[in-house]
Amino acid sequence: MRLFLVGLILLSLPGCKESQTENQNQEVAKATSDSISDEALLDSVQKQTINYFWDGANPDSGLAPERIHMDGIYPSNDKNVVTIGGTGFGFMAILAGVERGFIPKDSALVRFQKMVNFLEQADRFHGAWPHWLDGTTGKVKPFSKNDDGGDLVETAFLVQGMLAVAEYYRDGNEAEQALANQIDTLWQEVEWDWYTQGKDVLYWHWSPNVGWKMNFPVGGYNEALIMYVLAAASPTHPVSKDVYEKGWALNGKIAQDTTAYGMRTVLNHFEHNDEAIVGPLFWAHYSYLGLNPKGLSDQYGDYWKLNVNHAKIQYEYAVENPENYKGYGPDLWGLTSSYSINGYAGHRPGEDLGVISPTAALSSMPYTPKESQAFLRHLYTDLPQYIGEYGPYDAFSLQDDWYLPRYLAIDQGPIPVMIENYRSGLLWELFMKNEDVLNGLRKLGFESPYLKSQND
Repeated sequence: MRLFLVGLILLSLPGCKESQTENQNQEVAKATSDSISDEALLDSVQKQTINYFWDGANPDSGLAPERIHMDGIYPSNDKNVVTIGGTGFGFMAILAGVERGFIPKDSALVRFQKMVNFLEQADRFHGAWPHWLDGTTGKVKPFSKNDDGGDLVETAFLVQGMLAVAEYYRDGNEAEQALANQIDTLWQEVEWDWYTQGKDVLYWHWSPNVGWKMNFPVGGYNEALIMYVLAAASPTHPVSKDVYEKGWALNGKIAQDTTAYGMRTVLNHFEHNDEAIVGPLFWAHYSYLGLNPKGLSDQYGDYWKLNVNHAKIQYEYAVENPENYKGYGPDLWGLTSSYSINGYAGHRPGEDLGVISPTAALSSMPYTPKESQAFLRHLYTDLPQYIGEYGPYDAFSLQDDWYLPRYLAIDQGPIPVMIENYRSGLLWELFMKNEDVLNGLRKLGFESPYLKSQND
């Protein structure tokens, strides 16, 4: 047993890339048995997924590659493209790696400095970064024809991760404090108010070439709560509470919830008459990598109940398995946006193609620890063919005997971060220490254990 665990650790340790082959990882997974502790399994999946952002990082910028295809096939020729939102997740994943002892603390500082220096020089649009950058030049890589400028949602995910890093180093030595100050400057330069067009809503995109042509006002519940919190929290370019209430909350319509499997959805996941009851599970992850939903509430809902019920509804859906897909059950569940049989798809109840995305259940660990750990054990014990150098592959289907040995940053990143929040609360504690963030939550009328009254 001891020899097995040592092998497991060595094979998944960042920095041991030469010894990490797909076959070796599968052999390790096949050897997993009921005698392996939950803690050892959590260590393994965290090490592997963190390594996506460590050994797998773009060599020029240190940022997160949009995708890593172990088969070497990149149909869109985008191997050198880095992702802004995924990099935000990567900042937090690396912090988890440092605290777990997987990555040397001094090496992490050097990497963070490289990343922040690159972001400082990269294309920005009224302070907001684009969805994608060229990992060597820092120039915008269009996400689509008209999406060639600032992306405020991706910028929010990036800032969430950078602020956690800033709090980690704020009281450190001279170099560490300099990094925290550099991050503060970048945070203060994001012009959140610009992205309202003077209206009571935040717009997702702006381009110097096509202006507001994307025309995507962000309202109604989805993954973008963190954008509104940060926009309200900005010490330099804030938005008003009206923008949150009228834009994001749709004048209260966001609170028109429903029930599924005996559980409230808390908020209205689909205000656009979508047949699905709940959204893809990344909605319960992206905004909450740093924003701690425990005890978090406002006039519209209880955000812990929102996310717990979201995950449990998806779990119960898989147990019921109304489409009779092969493998679905108590230890194989979780639908989210990911690679799919015919490209990329937003999997969820009501839009289910029989494709399981491991990030869905694994990143829900704080909400459904028993159910998520059952998934983890089943995956590593019985389905080793779906595990590679950087952890579980992005998606697979037992129904159609389909998978690709490929990864996406936005799916790998939440896994180690949310597992770490389950284990220690590290990223929640760091992000919720930020005074600007706390001021923004107060401004919007949130309640949280982290918020103190003005008299305290």
